[in-house]
Amino acid sequence: MRWLSLGGILILFTALLPAQTLEQAQALWKARRYQDANNEFRALTAKYPKNPDYRVQWGRMYLEHWQPDVASDLFKEALEIKENHPGALLGLALVAAENFDSRAEQLARKALEADPKLLEAQELLARLALEDNNNAKATDEAKKALAIDPNSVQGKAILATIDWLADKKETQWDPRTAKGYETAGHFFVLNRRYEEGIAYYRKAIELDPQLYTARSELGINLMRLGEASEAFTQLKTCYDNGFQDYATVNSLKLIDSYKNFVTIPDPNDRSILKMDKKESGPLRLYFQPEIEKILATYEQKYKMKLTRPVQVEVYPNHEDFAVRTLGMPGLGALGVTFGFVIAMDSPSGRPPGEFHWASTLWHEMSHVFTLTATGHRVPRWFTEGMAVHEETAVNPEWGDRITPEILKAIKDKKLLPVADLDRGFVHPTEPAQVIVSYFQGGKIIDYINEKWGWDALLAMLHDFGAGEETPAVIRKELKIEPDEFDKQFIASVEAQTKKQVDNFDHWRAGIKRVSDLAKAKDYDGVIKEGAAIRDMYPDYVEAGSVYEFLATAYIEKNNKPAAIEELERYVKTGGRYPDSIKKLAKLLDEAGRKKEAAEVLERLNYIYPLDNQAHQELGSLLLEQNDPKDAVREFQAIVTHNPIDPAQSHFDLARAYNANHQTDQAKDELFSALEAAPGFRPAQKLLLELNAPEKK
Repeated sequence: MRWLSLGGILILFTALLPAQTLEQAQALWKARRYQDANNEFRALTAKYPKNPDYRVQWGRMYLEHWQPDVASDLFKEALEIKENHPGALLGLALVAAENFDSRAEQLARKALEADPKLLEAQELLARLALEDNNNAKATDEAKKALAIDPNSVQGKAILATIDWLADKKETQWDPRTAKGYETAGHFFVLNRRYEEGIAYYRKAIELDPQLYTARSELGINLMRLGEASEAFTQLKTCYDNGFQDYATVNSLKLIDSYKNFVTIPDPNDRSILKMDKKESGPLRLYFQPEIEKILATYEQKYKMKLTRPVQVEVYPNHEDFAVRTLGMPGLGALGVTFGFVIAMDSPSGRPPGEFHWASTLWHEMSHVFTLTATGHRVPRWFTEGMAVHEETAVNPEWGDRITPEILKAIKDKKLLPVADLDRGFVHPTEPAQVIVSYFQGGKIIDYINEKWGWDALLAMLHDFGAGEETPAVIRKELKIEPDEFDKQFIASVEAQTKKQVDNFDHWRAGIKRVSDLAKAKDYDGVIKEGAAIRDMYPDYVEAGSVYEFLATAYIEKNNKPAAIEELERYVKTGGRYPDSIKKLAKLLDEAGRKKEAAEVLERLNYIYPLDNQAHQELGSLLLEQNDPKDAVREFQAIVTHNPIDPAQSHFDLARAYNANHQTDQAKDELFSALEAAPGFRPAQKLLLELNAPEKK
């Protein structure tokens, strides 16, 4: 039985109304009386079960009503009744297009084969081509739409948007309709030109205040740029008028959650940090100095200064962060940049070890500079490639490693031509292609930097800012044809990864044997098999890595130096799991290598700085090495993060302050320690010492 979800309530319709007609159903649908329209469609399909048109129209209503899964089922039912029904194929194409699914184009073309005059399918092809930044193809498809109907709003909107994106203020194709301007807004946002996109959404709702799809997008993009107050007003208007799609409702919930956040300004007015109150204490100790370091580094590298503070929003609930990326192509998995606003997961938003917050921050901040430098005109592959490059430029241990999906793509020769690489982000042919495209973009930037130098990359940025396209920029700055560039680049990648690609199947079988041997506690077997396969695929540092299996086996065999060696390989290759990192620090500490133990624990601060035990161990090691300044930071992190033993935590911080010659702060912490535990003798003793008169 079909149901319609309205306002969070599942409403079932079982009664049949008399004298149902398609016109009645459509009239109710147009009046947004979705419940009544749903009832009409149910009756129609029950009365005429072999009529596919009714199911197609019913599906279109569900698609408009934010229930694409139900819509898709209805389109498929229509195709079962009539194979190659153009309206049903178009419906499936529209569902796919909403999710940036590459199947949308194939489905739209099948719909046109079934009905060559199906205008909406032709308009969709133009839209899909422009989403791939293929202006020539988009122009051709849009003109085909206008050949079907000279008044095609979307055909004109696509052609006008191509001109507007190229900074042509006047265009003969201006659609002068709300829907047309809504389309323009979509493409400006897709190209990360958010302020211009917002302007087009405003034009759309000026012409049609009830175009709630455009109003919702206006609100969402205002929220993205940090304009929460107006965003709330626009989204609430949508909600109050019955437009309650997932993005609108969840964006309103997200704005409501801002009451749980604190705003931490930068004294130098270069950044604004927004964090959840519950974890802002420890996180600000690490985020703020890292932001300052990034800004100083990038201003020098990119030879520019930002004119506005960068706002960094850190979300402890991944679902809250995910709301920020709704309707955007690509992964958007860890962080996203909207001009001068960065939204990202908190280290607490994912299981420890799955997320390197500092690497993500360097990645996203790079977007701020590349977008600003080009007026938001940089192609997606280039800005993402620069951002991936920057992750390992700051530290080779950072950034993502080569995944099995990437090795498979290289083996199967699925890397895209550089001129078409944007398509891998926007309309991937399979989920793994997005990951592969990030890898490829980063490797292309690495390759250009190594062969032509950093100044060539800056020159390319300048060209993109002037509106030039990828093929022309490659010819101009690299003095090479794009096809030849692709050949040389792919040959370089294949040479770098040959050992891993050739041995992957052997490694995969071997790691399974190592896992089985570890379960059987056959540590000699683990060492023999693990050592044999480790260097076949050294980049694999995810759960169940050979490094960790070997380290455990060596510990069980009481060969701690060998265990240290394996875990050092693990962290230097990019391993991030806190338990393994802490295990290495403990082994180094026990071996008397305290400075190295502290350096290992420092790595953890860039991955998961919410581990009080790790801060305690690092703070103590730093004090032992006469580094009280950094020890203060570590003990501050504990004090501000619900310590199990408040008295001890305040006392440790007091010791660090005292060692750093901050006597007044040390006394304050001792008072706090004694307030928590009045009889705490170490605090009493140190306070007496600090209050004792100085000897002359």
